[in-house]
This record gives sequence, C-alpha cells and structure tokens, in this order.
Amino acid sequence: MCGITGILGNGDYTVLSSMSKNLSHRGPDGSGRFESDIVVGSICLAQSRLAIVDVNGSKQPIESNHNCVLVQNGEIYNFQKIKFDIPNYPWLTSGDSETILALHRKYAYDDKKTYEVPIGKKVGSLFKTSGADKLGNNAEKHRSWVSKLDGVWGFALWNPQIRELILCRDPLGVKPLFRTLLPDGTLLFGSEIKSFYAHPDFEAKPDINALAVRLAFEYPLDYTTLFSNVTSVAQGTIETWSIDKDGKAVLTGVTRYNNEKISPNKDWNPTLDAKNLLDSLYNGIESRMMSDVPLGVVLSGGLDSSLVAGLSKKVSDSKGLKSPDVWTVAGDENNPDMVAAVRVAEHYGLNHHKKIIDPEKFWHTLPNFIWSGEDLDISVLFWQPLFEEMSKSVKVGICGQGADELHAGYSRYKDLNKHSKLIDGRLSDFGELSIEKEFIGPGQPWINSNFSAQSNFTSVNNTLQFELDRGQLTNFQLRLGDRHSMAFGVEARIPFLSREHRTLSHRIPVHWKINDVDEKLALRCAANLTDLPKDIVKRPKMPAGTATTPDIMSDLLSELTPIAKDWSDDYGKLSPMLKRQPDMAIGMRLFHAMHLTDNQDGIRKGSVMDLIYDVSDWNSL
Repeated sequence: MCGITGILGNGDYTVLSSMSKNLSHRGPDGSGRFESDIVVGSICLAQSRLAIVDVNGSKQPIESNHNCVLVQNGEIYNFQKIKFDIPNYPWLTSGDSETILALHRKYAYDDKKTYEVPIGKKVGSLFKTSGADKLGNNAEKHRSWVSKLDGVWGFALWNPQIRELILCRDPLGVKPLFRTLLPDGTLLFGSEIKSFYAHPDFEAKPDINALAVRLAFEYPLDYTTLFSNVTSVAQGTIETWSIDKDGKAVLTGVTRYNNEKISPNKDWNPTLDAKNLLDSLYNGIESRMMSDVPLGVVLSGGLDSSLVAGLSKKVSDSKGLKSPDVWTVAGDENNPDMVAAVRVAEHYGLNHHKKIIDPEKFWHTLPNFIWSGEDLDISVLFWQPLFEEMSKSVKVGICGQGADELHAGYSRYKDLNKHSKLIDGRLSDFGELSIEKEFIGPGQPWINSNFSAQSNFTSVNNTLQFELDRGQLTNFQLRLGDRHSMAFGVEARIPFLSREHRTLSHRIPVHWKINDVDEKLALRCAANLTDLPKDIVKRPKMPAGTATTPDIMSDLLSELTPIAKDWSDDYGKLSPMLKRQPDMAIGMRLFHAMHLTDNQDGIRKGSVMDLIYDVSDWNSL
C-alpha cells in the first residue's frame, strides 16, 4: 500500500526526500518524513502513501506516545482484533498500521532500558555484533508480538530510547524490503532498490553470482538481489539494528519468526477437506477485501483467478455490497485466456474490463517493465497494461497468485529429472560460483552453497519446499505482482497466501496435488464445490506471458534475438548462459541499460533500440 525508505547513520534530509521521491509511484496519495539526530549520526524515515484504509488519517511516519516511530508498507488484516485486545492504548488513527506500535509498546518496550553501544565486526557485507545470530539476540524479544500480526508488511520501527531500528517482513515476503550498507557504514533501506539510487554514495553494481543463479533457476535465490551488496530482509524475519560510537549501523539481532514447512498428511478427504480448503480461501478473500476505496479482481481466465472472482462475488453478496469489477488483458479477443475470462465474468454477472494490448505500446512498455521490476524478466509484460488499466478505477487488485506454488500447478513438477538437468546444465555453463563463506548465514544473502537442482529436487514435496524457502514465490511471483501493480499505484492482494489457506495446503498429500496427467487436484476438488463452470475448473495451467500475448512475444524475440547474440559476448562468464536463453539476454541488456547506466536521476528515457546500444562499460561495473 506504500513505499518506505530510510537511513541509519550519516543521514541527510534532502537525500531522504530524493530517495522517497523515487518511490512516489507506490504512494501517490501523500508523503511524510521523520529525521532525528542521535548524538553520532541520525535516523531518517520516509513514506509515500497509497491510502486504502482510514484514507484521511493514518498518515506516516506515525509517532507513538512511547516516542517510537513507524513507517510501514502493507496491511494488518486483524487490526480490529488487536485494537480490541489493547483497549488502553491511546489510538491516534482509525487505520491498521498503528497496531504495530501498540503491540511493540505492550510486549517489547521497557522504559527503564538504556542504550548500549554495540561493537560491530565486519562479516561479509555488513557489520554485526558477535551475538547477532545467537540465541537470545536482540531481535528475538520481538518474535512473540510480531507473530500476533496477520497480514502483509515491510516495516521499520525506531525506538530512540535504546537507539534500536527494527526491520521486519511478513511471513512469505509478500511486501518487499531491501537494505544495503554504504562504504562509511550507513544503512539504507527501502521498499524498492531504486530508492537507493538517489543517495550519492550508492553505486549500482551487478552481483555476478546472483545473476548466474537467476539465469539458472529463473528467479533470484535466497535473499540476493541482482545488485552487489543489496540484500532483501528475509521473509518471516526480524532484524534489529543500532549505531556504534563512530556512527556506523550495526546488526544486533536477526531471527526467523515464521518457517513454512510442507508436512503432508497421509490422507485427504475430497469432500470434507475440500470444503475446508475452499472455506479458507473464502476467508482469505474476505479479509483482503478490507478497503475504504474501490477494489477489483484480476481475472486471467485460469482456475485460480476465476475461483477468486467467483468467491469475491460471494463475499460481496453476503455483505450486501456491490461485486468487484474484473479486469483481463490479452493479445486479442480470441485469445483462450480472454475467452475463458469472458465466460467466467458472464456466468457471475460481473462488470468486465477487457484490454487488448497494442503491439506498438508493448514495445514502449519494455523499458518501464524492466525499470519497475528490477529484474531481467520480459515474459509477463501483460502485468503493466493490466494494472495501468485497473488504476483508472481502483486502488486494490485481488489476484490468484500463489496457488501454483502451494498446489503444484507447474508442469515442471511432472518431470523433475528433466527440470533439474536443465538448471544444473545452465549452472555448468557459468562454471563455479565464487561465494565466500562469510556471505552465508543469518543476515547474509545466501542460505547455503548447495545450488544443485538434482540434489534438492528429489521429490515434488522437496522441490516445493526448496522453492518456498529459497525464493521462487517471494523473488519471482510476488515481486512481479508487487512491483508492477505499485508502478501504477495499485496494490496486489494475494488471498491464496492467507495464513489459513497455506497451512491447509501444506498438509495436502502430494498425490492430491499432482499426477502424470493433472495438477492442483485438491484445489480442483474444492472448486467443484462452487458453481464455477466445470470447463473452467478443468482448464489446464497455461504459461503466463506467452499464453496471454503469444504473437507479440514471438515478434519481439524474432526481432531482438539475432542481435542479442552479439551483445551476449559482453558479459564474460554469463555469456554462455545468455546465448542459450535469448529472452534472458534481452532482459539482461535492458536491465544493464535501465539500472546500471546513469540511473541516479531516475528512469532513463528512450526507445528500446536506443537503450540497448547506450549502456555503460560492463567491465567497469
């Protein structure tokens, strides 16, 4: 719902303003800033707001009566319950974000505790105390109250009394939060990496190891980004930071408060369990319809989005509300996705917004897509036209993302051996990854150094667990939904990832998820309990992007692939991988042009062809 950014260390209000301005697309409804000197150094917080709940109130940063300050991106869906449980808190707003401050005051704030100067040692890419990743570290005292939150978030909370900054991200990493340390030890953090570009001491440089893994797996792995020394705050994680005697930011604690585990039951009842599964999705949709502004539904025509559309209408009917409108984009009217979406919309009597993508505009979208996504992907360009169209009417788009990851919806799960060989073959094209041991561990970019697909993808459940733990959902699907919706001031909400639904999904036996013929069997059983048309329930999974805009993608690849072979040689150890993946070679070149070439002043302008040939020297990066 917003963009947040901040500085701990050598802060500057003018720089902070520029950093926040780079996130203004995430929050067109207002902005706020906080700055305070802290003897040595300073703390700076900023938010660009997308107002969805308590539209006229809940401006951020929010300062509490215990002198703590909060900036948050996301929503707390159970905020009314938390407010009921903490009746004595002096509420300043009617919104959801303030509940974070209330929980912090009740469960973690100690007015007798004083600041202790941390002693940080440089380990890998950061300074941290010796006990930062040990039992009893400073972050662990926040586990219990953070676990009471039900929602999606990335937040920063500053406690001036002990000079502690809390950075925290929701259980699955639906909402983004990144950080980097500057050479002088100053910590920058923000909802998008492009906020860092406004800082004069930040240099956007590529992370070769992360890029290689991205090209092999098709998503960034672990907490890496494609930028050197820029790391995600891990999903389901709390970090605590303080400032030392020299004004350097020091990591004083890191802890996981949530670990998702796939633990299938032996049995699954296609009647009773299917109903529970359906009810959990209904509840997830109901909570994600929390809004004081108009919302809509993304309707691709597949099972997942169609189920969300149908249940959204059911929720609305039960509350006596108008059903949400639905939006579909495609390359033409006869596209199978569009045809299926029309059928669903007509079946439920939903107001249907249909967008046919203009091939010419599609080309113009490419640079914006790469800029917004902060990634190499060019296969799902329909995201931006979709959310651009939605932004004309609504601020919230409810999506069907996450179902394929929970319910084994991808065809690759049917032949893991083939899939593993493909990934490991790509890794062998690159050669040995050069990841230092210091870069592995809590608070660092990598979980471990075992990147072999064949050793990790030994079963469907092991593969699902690996992808859940190491980034397929967080770093690909959720990144796509967040960046490209927020590029137009629309928030993507993901009911399939509600706590209740994903817990039940983790317990489904694998033979109720996928077999040699079909996928998402349990979810289809649940869908059969609704009045969704049976042909939609049975509709097979279609690859996003190429299915939506097959002719446009084909024309794009035909035109750019021949010249992509020429520039692939520019990228050293990455060249063999890029030559085998022309779509990634195109994405790589545009990423180089948009994010690694003269980016300090924001998005670069120009045609695709001009940008492709106007890039910085790779070797200098």
